Order: sequence, then C-alpha cells, then structure tokens
Amino acid sequence: MEENFALLSQYNFWNGNVPELGFIRVGYTDKIFDYTGNKLIKVLVGQRRVGKSYLLRQIAYRLIQSGINPRNIFYINKEFTDFDCVQDYHDLETLLKQYKEALNPDGKVWLFIDEIQNISGWEHFVNSYSQNFIDSYEIFISGSNSKMLSGELATLLSGRYVNFEIFPFSFQEYAGITGKSESRQSYIEYMESGALPELFILPNNETKRNYIAAIKDTVLLRDIIQRNSIKDPKLLEDIFIYLINNASNLVSITNILNFFKSNKRKTTYDTISNYISYIENTFLIHKAERYDIKGKDTVSGNCKYYINDLAFKNYLYSGFAYGIGYKLENLIYLQLRRSGYNVYVGAMRDKEVDFVASKGDRIIYLQSTYLLSDEQTVRREYASLEAIQDNYEKYVVSLDDFSFPSNKGIQHIQAWKLTEII
Repeated sequence: MEENFALLSQYNFWNGNVPELGFIRVGYTDKIFDYTGNKLIKVLVGQRRVGKSYLLRQIAYRLIQSGINPRNIFYINKEFTDFDCVQDYHDLETLLKQYKEALNPDGKVWLFIDEIQNISGWEHFVNSYSQNFIDSYEIFISGSNSKMLSGELATLLSGRYVNFEIFPFSFQEYAGITGKSESRQSYIEYMESGALPELFILPNNETKRNYIAAIKDTVLLRDIIQRNSIKDPKLLEDIFIYLINNASNLVSITNILNFFKSNKRKTTYDTISNYISYIENTFLIHKAERYDIKGKDTVSGNCKYYINDLAFKNYLYSGFAYGIGYKLENLIYLQLRRSGYNVYVGAMRDKEVDFVASKGDRIIYLQSTYLLSDEQTVRREYASLEAIQDNYEKYVVSLDDFSFPSNKGIQHIQAWKLTEII
C-alpha cells in the first residue's frame, strides 16, 4: 500500500503539480461550487467518459484558487489501474491515513473519489467520514450508475447529499472548445458529431468511431453484463441498437418484444424490460414518459427514449434511416435535462406535444421540427400547442435561418438559441 501511496502524487495537486483539467465547464463548476463549505456529500453521476473526472479536478483546482492548501486535497480515481490495490473501503481508509501521516494537512480535508462504485462497501466510508465531528472532511464522489444512491443507501445518506447529473457538452460548450461561432451551421455540425469531451482531442472519424465503440462495449460488458449476470449479451446489445435507432419515436416494451419475435428471437417482456432498465441505469439512454396535459398525470404504455450522446448514432449506426428532425428532438431533450428540467412527452387525445418541461413552478411546452418550410408544416406544428388551454409558455423550436414572429402567443426559437429561453 505504501508503494501505491507514492502514486498519489502524480494524480494530486501537491508540490505544485496540476493534473490535466481539460475544457473548463463553468456551468457545472459554478453550480457545484455553490454547494461547497458544508457536510453535504457532492455526488456527480453520468455516463462513462462524460467528463466527471475532469469536473472533479476542475473543482479541486478552483478550491485551490480560492485559497485552499493543495495538501488538503485528496484525489483518487478508481478507473486508474494504479489504484487496483484499493478494492474495498478498508483499503481506501488505509490510503487516506497514509496521506494524512505523510502530508499532515492542517484543517479540513477535501476528498475527491472518482468512480467510487468500484470500491466495495464505499458507502460505509462516505457515511462515516461525512459525519466525522472530530476531523473535518468534505466529500465529492462520482459514479457511472444511476442506482448507486438507491434503496438502503439513499436512506442511509438521506438529506446529506446533493446529486448532479453530468451530460456531454452542450452546444455552447461545443462552440467554446472548437472556437466556432454559435450559428445554424455549427449547430448542425454539433448534431452530426458527438459531445463527449475526449472526442475533441482525437484526430479523425475512424479514431472517434473506435473510441465510441470502446465506450459502448465497456459499458455493456463491465457495467451491465458482468454486474447483472446477463444471460443473453447479444440480446442486450441488440436492444441497445434498437433504442438508438428508434430514439425520439414512441415505443413500448410490447413493440420491442414483437420486433424481436418477428425476427425469430426468443425473449420475454420481463427480460426486455429489465435489459432496458440496466441500459438506462448507465445513462446511455434516457426515458421520457408520456404526460396527459389535461389530466395532469403520467400515462403508462408508450414512451420515448433519447440517446445520451448522438455520437453513438453518428459513428456506430449511421447506416440506418434517421432524419435530422429526430436528432434535433434528441438534442432539445438533452438541453432541457442539462438545464435542470423534468421532461415528458405531452399527450392530448389525438395530438402530441414533443416536450412538457417543468422546473420548480415553471412549465413550458415545446414542439420540435426541422424546418417550418411551408404553411402545412406551420399549421401542424403549431396546432398541438394551440390546443393546450392553459397559459404556460409555448415554443416551436426549429433550424430555420430566420426567426418567425409570435403566433397566438406561441414563440418561435432557433435551436442554437434555446438556452436563451430555458
């Protein structure tokens, strides 16, 4: 263990060392930094390679810039093989004690533990050190599974943690890292590429394709197949492909079951349902339930799934027919979620509204369309919003070159300007 402690130096900020920080994601660091200075456990969750590690290091560096002694910051990333020795929370505690003996930090210690779900019994460590009233600790952790704070653990830490879901780069972050202007053309380029941080340091499309394929394989194998003892790995991958190629479409478990049965694949409703939930838990896809706008309640049955990053579509399964309008809808969903909204698919008798988004007391309705190219398209896209009887905000979002005037209280917004109104 002492040998492994020596490796900590290259990953920490001690002795003037500054680990790689990547593109500074100010929106997230501002939000998370607002919660510092207390005993709340800061939890970053999101898909693998979405940038959680960079964010943890960016927060640590920001603490140092605010006056915290670098020797008071302890960072470990369980994805690094250098820390394979840390198998359980006892090992982690031993490493932390060695750090304290060697550096003798004065005052509060800031603990950053990346991909903590790979440490057996980690919840015992976090619960103990977050409530330590002899020595002062503040804890930041990250994980790649949405269930890491479920069930008994959520009860154990009830009221003592704050959760931040990390998404791939927004369009504004994409423009920032590429140096491009925020325009229609750059938005389409964003839509046709991908938004995972490391994609932007890769030299060509072939390398990017291999990178995205490796992420997909790692998540399916390590995070789903191994952990859940999946009996039919090929079916799991085929369900993932089905969801990728039907993103932004209304589907149901029964639809998917019938699809596989028509292709002579033996499976059951429960198996498909379980496999989809496993994929959801890794943040590769997101589920949007239908919401009865008149009845003000969710509707069981059909729902929509959205891809966490269009790179999976663009680099792995681009050969399947998939219109730009569906990609636009997917990006709007992600931006709404990134902005903190709960997002549903609106349902009214014979009409559908693409999104019902709520945050606090604010509710907005959004209709997504590629272009408002003719009068028939305008009537169709505005009709669903016109049928809503309440007075909440209503928007049509498109990729048109120019902005349309307000129509019966319904605003038009160009997709690349969406953050201006949400």
